Amino acid sequence: MIGVNEGPPANARRRPATLHDVARAAGVSYATASRALNGSDRTVRAENVARVHAAAAQLGYSPHLSAQAIARGSTSTAALVVSDVDDPYFSSIAAGVTEAAEAAGLIVTMAIADRSPDLELQIVRSLRGQRPRAIVIAGSRIAGTETRAELIDELTAYRTAGGRVALISQHDLPFDTLCIDNHGGARRLALALAEQGHRTFAVIHGSDSIRTSHDRRAGFLDGLRQAGLTVDPRYSIEVPFTRDGGAAGARALLARGVEEVDVAFAVNDTMAIGAMTVFRDAGLTPGADIGVAGFDDIGSAVDVVPALTTVRIPLRELGQAAMRVALADDAAGIVQIPTEVVLRDSTPLRPRPGRS
Repeated sequence: MIGVNEGPPANARRRPATLHDVARAAGVSYATASRALNGSDRTVRAENVARVHAAAAQLGYSPHLSAQAIARGSTSTAALVVSDVDDPYFSSIAAGVTEAAEAAGLIVTMAIADRSPDLELQIVRSLRGQRPRAIVIAGSRIAGTETRAELIDELTAYRTAGGRVALISQHDLPFDTLCIDNHGGARRLALALAEQGHRTFAVIHGSDSIRTSHDRRAGFLDGLRQAGLTVDPRYSIEVPFTRDGGAAGARALLARGVEEVDVAFAVNDTMAIGAMTVFRDAGLTPGADIGVAGFDDIGSAVDVVPALTTVRIPLRELGQAAMRVALADDAAGIVQIPTEVVLRDSTPLRPRPGRS
């Protein structure tokens, strides 16, 4: 039998100190000890921090790295969720996100949602378990999705646990969002093309459930109306929101006859480039026989021949800004991203009747 003053057995004395031991020795709760040692964002009074650190030193306690990550609600990684890995729009944004993350000492992991709300939700659920420091979601919101409420719940729980969230999208979810002026950029493009002398237009677009496509198509039509112009319904072609979709849209236009079409506007550059390829294969010269315009100003917009008229989004800078917003201490709310019309050789000046 052990006497009262003999102390605990030797094997008990050799047991590594636990966080519970530190909390008892410092006279604070387990949660307070955890926050003081593991660097949580929650505030701990300075005197309690000092007592906890003194108790930890006396007991020889060393916090576990995984415990630190859990208490902080994060690891040394950041996550980027994009809609499409093949689209240069997203690769440009990813480059900017990566640059800003590396400047903050973080490694970026990327996941592809493939424009699927269900997959997007599944990815966010998985990321919560990995506890990245921040999650950036880039891609159009999809109207009418049944997963919206669940996605909000998942991101709210992640943020409550210490994570940070930023979206590059329409302001559809209650989180910091960088909103691109899709409607305004497309409206100004239509006005600029009308000013160039173009009078008849086709629009190659995605489903209106894709908010980006809807906003750009609506903006373009609003600009035409402002210029006193319209689009014949036969020349409004709905196709997949991809390069192949743009090619399919061009084939549909050719089948309906494009002799009277001055400019075919595709709601993103990859669709426009797909359309240019089909027009060229059909014996038409883009920029001469038919004008083509896009939206985004991806890198290849200046590499195709003729160079593509488009609406410029500062994609790399957008990615950098999104990561900075996600990591900032203060909420950013809605950040408006301006766009700029860039007229190139794919839509040359067309003299108006009566002009010398």
